[in-house]
This record gives sequence, C-alpha cells and structure tokens, in this order.
Amino acid sequence: MATYVSLVSWTDKGIAAYRETTARAEAAGAVAARFGGRLASIWWTIGPYDLVAVTEFPDDESATAFALALGAAGNIRTTTMRAFGADEMSSIIARIG
Repeated sequence: MATYVSLVSWTDKGIAAYRETTARAEAAGAVAARFGGRLASIWWTIGPYDLVAVTEFPDDESATAFALALGAAGNIRTTTMRAFGADEMSSIIARIG
C-alpha cells in the first residue's frame, strides 16, 4: 500500500461545525475503506493547517477518489503528498545504479 500525507484546512463550513470534527474523522475512515484504503492516523494541529492525516491506499487513483469524496462534502480542503518509507526510498535509489 502506498502512503499519503495530507495537510488539511477547514473551509468556512468546516470551522462552523468544528464540534463534529472527530465524528467527521471517523466517517473519513469509512470512506477510505470504500476505496480500498485506510486512515492510518490523524492529528489536529495549530498553525497553517488544521489537521494532518496519514492514509494508505493501493494506488494514486484510489487516494485521489478519497480526497475528492471528502472535499465534495465541503468541510475541508487538502494538500496531499505521496510519502515513501526507508525501504521504498532504498529501492528507488537502487534503480539509479
């Protein structure tokens, strides 16, 4: 499974319903499962982003479908990055020769 790190910002709608944020996070886990993935971890943060989430999906298309499904609800905007663990990075480096 590929790993993704998402920097999440609440929209005006999302901040207005901040009391529901933990329930929305739980629901996001169910949405991730619909696309063959999982919400590995989530943190509420102080600073330029309101949350940081780590997810795992079988491919970029599934991760993108998940992000679109969450974004369509109107509570958040995301910036998502593909992340590589040490083993994956070693394999990438080995390809170079």
